Amino acid sequence: MTVLIFVSGIYIIFRHALIYFPIFFYASAFFFLFNLLLLNYRFFFTVAVVEIDEKTGPNSPKFSSPLANSSPKHKNNNVTIAVHPNSPKVNGIPNSMNGEHTSPELSPLKTLKEDSIKAVSMSDTLDGEVKKKRYSSDKAYFIAKEILMTERTYRKDLEVINLWLRDEFSKNDAPSITHLLNIIDPLHDAHCILLKEVELRLATWENRGANHHRISDILLKAVSNLQFYQDYLEQHQSVLEQLSKDLGDDSFEQIYTSFEKNKICYLPLTLFILKPIQRLLHYIQLIDRLMNFYGQEHPEYDDCEAAKLKLLDCTKNIHEILQYSENYVQLVELSRDLSGFDGSLTEGGRQFIRQGCLSKFSQRKGFQQRMFFLLSDMMLYSNLCGQTFKVHGQMPTNSLTVQEREDNPTPNSFIIYSGTRAITVSASSQEEKDKWLEDIARAIDDNKNNISNNETSLVSLKCSSSSDDVNEKCAEETVRATPQRSNTTVHVCWHRNTSISLNDQIRAAQNQLSGYLLRKFKNSNGWQKLWVVFTNFCLFFYKTFQDDAPLASLPLLGYCVTTPTEKDNINKDYVFKLQFKNHVYFFRAESEYTFGRWMEVIGSATQHSGRIRLFSRKESALEYKIS
Repeated sequence: MTVLIFVSGIYIIFRHALIYFPIFFYASAFFFLFNLLLLNYRFFFTVAVVEIDEKTGPNSPKFSSPLANSSPKHKNNNVTIAVHPNSPKVNGIPNSMNGEHTSPELSPLKTLKEDSIKAVSMSDTLDGEVKKKRYSSDKAYFIAKEILMTERTYRKDLEVINLWLRDEFSKNDAPSITHLLNIIDPLHDAHCILLKEVELRLATWENRGANHHRISDILLKAVSNLQFYQDYLEQHQSVLEQLSKDLGDDSFEQIYTSFEKNKICYLPLTLFILKPIQRLLHYIQLIDRLMNFYGQEHPEYDDCEAAKLKLLDCTKNIHEILQYSENYVQLVELSRDLSGFDGSLTEGGRQFIRQGCLSKFSQRKGFQQRMFFLLSDMMLYSNLCGQTFKVHGQMPTNSLTVQEREDNPTPNSFIIYSGTRAITVSASSQEEKDKWLEDIARAIDDNKNNISNNETSLVSLKCSSSSDDVNEKCAEETVRATPQRSNTTVHVCWHRNTSISLNDQIRAAQNQLSGYLLRKFKNSNGWQKLWVVFTNFCLFFYKTFQDDAPLASLPLLGYCVTTPTEKDNINKDYVFKLQFKNHVYFFRAESEYTFGRWMEVIGSATQHSGRIRLFSRKESALEYKIS
């Protein structure tokens, strides 16, 4: 009986096991697969957050609208960024419904904010630590890489005109634009080919090691396109002159200024016209660096020397050409930034000398900030009204004298005399005061020695406002500037209370750079990798080099560049520090060479550049030293 009961029990247990075991098995398998899928989803979501980076932080800046215009139909080099499926994209840039991931308005006052960034280990590298260690001592590799990085930016700059501007003016046959497109199109085609060759060569260099690296043969081959540059050097000035005339046409100006509102056009369009001239100088500088590193015994030296000789032959007068064109562009842009006068600033061989802020004294209001413009034949002073500067007074250079005030009502003040008038002004620093005194003294001497300057005519002011007490009703005036004009150098000088000269502009044209940097804010722990372009005294930030429009900008006038101190607690190599008042940014380069180059070019645009007076003010010449 006991055996029967035992057997019956075994039978019942076995029967129930056959019934319920599949249920337990499938339930366990389902639970295991569910956890596996959940783990993968968390990993994917983490990657998406890394791609969005700091922009999803609670304190991140709210960006404005995306690009005003869609990409040209023949342009297809946009990059896809992993974002939430419900976030549409415009030109490869994430565009969420609240506008959080689109490009901000570019302005001296709307720079990168110190939002919270989560430290992500994979973002704390540039091109990989292994590659960095492998080529850290190979200076030729990083020079070649600088050629690649700057060539990418240069092609983008050419595309602003050859692709985007072409589309904008497709229904308008303006002579200046047609002429410009005709001379820039062959340059764009040639450099698209050159860029592909440099990219392939760098890829080969990195994959096969030091035994297969060459770059000079590509440079020597590239100079075969110098005829296109020769044509451009000869014809671009007539384009600028015709463009200045076309801007007087209301319909043309409307299209032109509408194009400059596009985030693609991150600089005034006239500055893009000067890019091919500046690029020739960059090639000479890059080849010089290669030759200095290689030495005469290196097999690459001969090709570098041959390429340089051909470049020098093509650019015999390039410094004079650049001086003329930079001056003309400054006058064209100044005409667009000023209001309240009649006449043309580009006529009569007028020379631009300096623009910047001085505080002007009046008996009724005391010291008030004013924008001064020193030209070869006159000095203008103005006040910001809306987005333009309204001219309130002018003083002919041939009647100017300057004198330092003995009573010193405020630091760094001096008196400017013009005929029977006298105005007291004050600079923001002793250095700024010296700049103005030296340039005014030089302009007075040059005017006396140059009869042609006396033949230029002064502009005609639309209102009589040359007294010290100016009745300002800027809010009631209609300004003709567009929002994008607020990103010009003159506005940066106004907001930073500083000044720049034509010589500063020319020097900046020879100090341009682009590449990847890691950026860190003062109060954050993480580093963010960004594509950075330095041009026209400003850093422009992109997610990658394929992006068409910058995410934000940081004008550097007034900033100082140094290396971090012990208090900064930055335990990384190749880091430089940018600071303006309480605004602090840290940037990390990938190598000693790249770090030195960024320090060099940024130092050329910041207030940390030292000035040494070599002669008296009457016969002044300045030498700039980058600290």
